[in-house]
Amino acid sequence: MKLLIKNGRVIDAAGNLDKIMDLLVEDGRILRIDKGISAACGRVIEAAGKIVMPGLIDMHVHLREPGREDKETIRSGIGAALKGGVTTVLAMPNTEPAIDCVENARLLKDIIRKEAGANVFIAAAITKGRLGRELTDIEALKKQGVKVITDDGVSVDDDELMLAAFTEAKKQGILVMCHSEDKSLSSRGVVNLGFTSTRLGLRGISNESEYRRVARDIALAKKAKARVHISHVSCKETVEIIAEAKRKGVDVTAETAPHYFSLTEESMLEFDTNMKMNPPLRSKQDVLSIRQALADGTIDVIASDHAPHTENEKHIEFERAAFGVIGLETELAAAVTELVSTGLLDWTGLVRRMALNPAIILGIDKGELRVGCDADIIVLSPEKEGVVRKDNFVS
Repeated sequence: MKLLIKNGRVIDAAGNLDKIMDLLVEDGRILRIDKGISAACGRVIEAAGKIVMPGLIDMHVHLREPGREDKETIRSGIGAALKGGVTTVLAMPNTEPAIDCVENARLLKDIIRKEAGANVFIAAAITKGRLGRELTDIEALKKQGVKVITDDGVSVDDDELMLAAFTEAKKQGILVMCHSEDKSLSSRGVVNLGFTSTRLGLRGISNESEYRRVARDIALAKKAKARVHISHVSCKETVEIIAEAKRKGVDVTAETAPHYFSLTEESMLEFDTNMKMNPPLRSKQDVLSIRQALADGTIDVIASDHAPHTENEKHIEFERAAFGVIGLETELAAAVTELVSTGLLDWTGLVRRMALNPAIILGIDKGELRVGCDADIIVLSPEKEGVVRKDNFVS
């Protein structure tokens, strides 16, 4: 069946396209991009006044299945993704059991095949059980289609083991994604270390616990001549370290999440556990640094770090509540509101950071609107406003 999208403002960062055009789709692929297309179609979408762009690629998503279906399932997570304009996700490996071996990767692939209505790629663990003691079989996992290795949620503390991971990843041509956190510095902290933590009487998590580990991870990647991707950048010093590494030619990319460019630690003042995440919400100065890094390209990607929990894990005392926030359904709206509407990014820049760059980093043929490519397309009403309500979430 043919589908025609007419009169939309078509944005394609790869082809530097920003024009009022029509798109003709047939059998899941883009057949033609032009003005005034006339064709017999099973469906026509009138997109005048709307943005037509590639489906978003979110390279940091916790789908929780297998093992924690009480938090999320592949079906509900992908439903949330599609509602938010996300057509491709990278699933994190901190499931139960962790995706740390061929058998568990196959288990997840089977669930995806049965339940997912969008593109789901798999990240596997760096170490067995994500315990930081023994490397997984990276070569075997790559043969299962794994795109990334990460112990997301924890950092590999052992320098020699992490160097070995980078060395093997380089050999196998696979990306290492780093949750960069020095637990000896973050300790039992629950909010950003500073005025707010003091005012609330809560243990603080310092910027240093992030940026010192980022510096180490980049240094080890450089030594191994491997690629490294830094997850959920939250502070000014990390931005500076990444910028310097890029200037020196290190093969490093980085992501941040919407909460780090739109919210500050002051959002914690009401002890709202929905605002409890790791790394924590930081200072106004950190938020400004993250926003500037998105504008100048130091940070390559916007990802949600979508991390669903059950209510009884969040609606308890702040110090006992789980870290994490959901974001698949709101990340695009947050980025439009905070970055495009403020003039920090244009639409092409937004598409680059939420579709094209993730595709390039993951090495997948997505994130573009061109003839012959997969018709992963979203149509966005840029002026439409909505209120985020709990009972409207799919996740």
